[in-house]
Amino acid sequence: MVKILSVENGVQARDEIEKLVNQGYDKDDIYLFAHYEEREDDLAKALDVETPGIGETGFFQTMKNFVAKRGDELRSEFEGVGLSTQEADQYEKVLDEGKLVLVAQDNA
Repeated sequence: MVKILSVENGVQARDEIEKLVNQGYDKDDIYLFAHYEEREDDLAKALDVETPGIGETGFFQTMKNFVAKRGDELRSEFEGVGLSTQEADQYEKVLDEGKLVLVAQDNA
């Protein structure tokens, strides 16, 4: 099961990540998304959660993402962590608004 949350900033993200961990999610299964890659990487590192990589999107899609527009890359990464195409489109628009998206996978 995938749980998706939208938050305004890093402080809210931290609070929601704590709640997810208390609900039994492992930090290795929580992915943070931001529209700007540098912000995404910095926040994920500070909050000790993941960003999608080759393991989630596959090698060939990751290589394709290097030349893709950021929106296309984000939709691909959302799908790589379990969102449908429709959900990926929806949450990529949330990122366009400057918000953050957390995706938690329940691998139990």
